[in-house]
Amino acid sequence: MQLREKQKVKRIYRVLENQFANYFAKADRMKGITGETLLTLLESRLDNVVFRLGFATSRDLARQIVTHGHVLINDRKVDIASAQVKQGDVVALRDSMKKNPQVLDSVGSIGGRGGVPAWLTLDADALKGTVVSMPRREDIQMPIDEQLIVELYSK
Repeated sequence: MQLREKQKVKRIYRVLENQFANYFAKADRMKGITGETLLTLLESRLDNVVFRLGFATSRDLARQIVTHGHVLINDRKVDIASAQVKQGDVVALRDSMKKNPQVLDSVGSIGGRGGVPAWLTLDADALKGTVVSMPRREDIQMPIDEQLIVELYSK
């Protein structure tokens, strides 16, 4: 059961085993509840933020948009999907992507996918979003039992 939960989280966030182990180790070293900190670290990855802002219809597409260099954080190009965003960061798309029909359709349909989470704000016209706060456990609406993952790594 614990292993299945870990596999589910790895699949949701599209991370490999070593990456996941590193995220867990980092969460374990940080203050706070390890399981919630782990989810916060995963949720604040750049590819996930691009997905959550509605710039992409899937995390895979968001990852591709990031790795192809179409994303700016605070007006600096970032092409590392695992880059961590911080509170106050402005995530925007480069001008070349602002006319992309796939991106425009995705942003237009964000309401049908549950909208933008409370920890982010979206300026749909400018195709940019701001990290208002770091995500908390209440903001992550996925059926994840992070305690099972903590128990697995605590053995």
